[in-house]
Amino acid sequence: MRRRTLLGSVLAAPLLAATGCGSDDDALTFFFQARPEEARVRLKIIDEFQRRHPEIRIRTIMSGPDPLQQMLTYCAGGKCPDVMMAWELLYAGLAERGVLLDLRTLLDREPEYAAALRADSYPALYDTFTYGGGQYALPEQWSGVFLYYNRELFAEAGVTAPTRWRNAWSFAEFLDAAGALTRHESSGRNQQWGFADAWVPYFSAACFGMNNGAEWFSPSVDPTRTNLGDPRFAEGFQFYADLAVRHRVAPKVGDQQSVSAPDLFRRGRAAMAMGGHWLYSEFAGQDDLPIDVTVLPVGPHGGPGAITDVGSTGLSIAADSPRIEQAWEFVKFATGPVGQAIIAASGLFVPVLKSAMGAAGFADAHREIRNLQVFTEGPENSRALPVTPVWGKVSALLERGGNRVLRGAATAESMSASLTADINTLLESS
Repeated sequence: MRRRTLLGSVLAAPLLAATGCGSDDDALTFFFQARPEEARVRLKIIDEFQRRHPEIRIRTIMSGPDPLQQMLTYCAGGKCPDVMMAWELLYAGLAERGVLLDLRTLLDREPEYAAALRADSYPALYDTFTYGGGQYALPEQWSGVFLYYNRELFAEAGVTAPTRWRNAWSFAEFLDAAGALTRHESSGRNQQWGFADAWVPYFSAACFGMNNGAEWFSPSVDPTRTNLGDPRFAEGFQFYADLAVRHRVAPKVGDQQSVSAPDLFRRGRAAMAMGGHWLYSEFAGQDDLPIDVTVLPVGPHGGPGAITDVGSTGLSIAADSPRIEQAWEFVKFATGPVGQAIIAASGLFVPVLKSAMGAAGFADAHREIRNLQVFTEGPENSRALPVTPVWGKVSALLERGGNRVLRGAATAESMSASLTADINTLLESS
């Protein structure tokens, strides 16, 4: 799923048929969502797997715009796909319903493999899919958010971007840079924004809150409370909102309805764009768009370095699959060294194994990026977004309250006060 829209609609790849689940043949069914170019990478992984395991055939099933509902519908009808793509924000509900297999039953059978996988994995990503004591997926890609920037515009403005998560800029330094990179016409209309958000605005604001020293939810996986009421979180959230509402270095939420942040960045009308690796293929390879990446800023109560969201997807196995052994072989392959090497060399995903991240294929696929360590060090500087089976209801409250702050209709402090009790009640009921 594209992190830009997170739970929204994604174009299905036309090269794959979105056939129904649960046919009577012996093929392993694999359910996932992807853009066409991303689907081709998955096909490369499948082809290599089938070359090594000719006895296991795989039939792909493309997701529509609502993967959670689609999976629930399939599984309620007794036709659950064998292998399913898992999203950090969605899988907990499926685990609670008993749809997903606890992979510990398989990992415990292969202690050497399990230990090697753990040693090559980033704990923040691996543990994101550990819920209620079970391991319900293995991570397959990282897509935390960071900042793309236009090197030419930065040079013209005399702005230097940080190159490492541990050496992040402060909120004040970031605001100064965004101001220096903003150009307004005499009429007050903007010619160039210092910053534009290509992600989900209230999620982005939450990342600013976390970078001011407060977690969004505690704990991140299966949380029992939200920290919206923490003054540090509210201060960071408000700082993000003020970039547009007060300082006018970023488009307001309403402005983005007429032109998207990626378009602004591509056209040189935004010097920075906040988003994840899914945008790389949209920005790379354009002669008039010299890009690089940098890290998020850190507030006065945050640090010592910057953090981002985990942004991970994984692969899970249906609990009632009649082909668990075949499914396990494929999940191990796709999330293991060979599958991750294919992902790394594609330039479309960021792998989740340290060995693949450090391989030449990943660097070769990102030759335009000078600050490659923003990618390679991203997973170890990630924090999980809330993993809870009631995320849908929590998200609705957060979006409604957060958007009022982002429009300037309320303060982050007042939003925190009004939402904390309602959200905590939802979390306690889960």
